[in-house]
Amino acid sequence: MFGISGTLLNISTRAQNLGKPIRHNIDNWDEMMMRRDEQLTGHKRGQRDDPAPPPGFETSSIWYTQKTTM
Repeated sequence: MFGISGTLLNISTRAQNLGKPIRHNIDNWDEMMMRRDEQLTGHKRGQRDDPAPPPGFETSSIWYTQKTTM
């Protein structure tokens, strides 16, 4: 019973992570890269190998510019 539930939990976790194992010891850099990957692919574990961003990527940043008066 414990073996079956552990196996099902492992399968469920890997299915949610696109077949990759879970991440441990995530720091600020990893979180930033996961947010970037989610903006590029729609999933925080997805990655792309082509350099062209999808349409709308340039406006999906959380950082906004402001006009400065000089």
